[in-house]
Amino acid sequence: MDKQIFINNLRNLRKRKFMTQAEVAKFLNITPQAYAHYEQGYTSPDIITCKKIAALFGVSVDVLLGDKPLNESKGVKIPVLGVIPAGTPIEAVEDILDYEDISEDMARRGNYFALKVHGDSMLPTVKDGDVVIVRQQEDAESGQICVVMINGYDATLKEIKKEPNGIWILPHNPNSDFKPSFYSKEEIIKKPIRIIGVAVEIRRSLQ
Repeated sequence: MDKQIFINNLRNLRKRKFMTQAEVAKFLNITPQAYAHYEQGYTSPDIITCKKIAALFGVSVDVLLGDKPLNESKGVKIPVLGVIPAGTPIEAVEDILDYEDISEDMARRGNYFALKVHGDSMLPTVKDGDVVIVRQQEDAESGQICVVMINGYDATLKEIKKEPNGIWILPHNPNSDFKPSFYSKEEIIKKPIRIIGVAVEIRRSLQ
């Protein structure tokens, strides 16, 4: 590991994700001071922590550690397709609002798009104005945050919970107007209810 390249990569990747040192430290379950020491070069994370950091920033461990210079990855642009509600579902907007960059390493793992969040039902996990990077897929595991199409055209961002006889669509904020909704297997087919992607990254502006 080239220590200086690692330090530069760590700082640049954090800034690209619009995260503070304290926010990264919280994700890693360490103190802000311990994380600051990584960026200052006083200490280095172990391999398990490096894997967590790499996953958070959407790069390989090799890129993070400096075995491959960060600037070798040109990045891939994905469209921000519209506003996705984190409250009462609204009609999904297909117009492209903007573009987000993901790493080439991440892009090789699937097809992605981005959606902008509107609403408060997923607080504190997802905030109004966040941009969510979504990997396109038609199924997901219980506990994952997904983009779910309701009635074939209404999109909402929610946690899903699967049961033998159906699926729950769950908000994280107990004080929101959106309440937990259960759809039976029959309703899933008739409405229809369809998973179109899984949230893999949340990007937040600190401004």
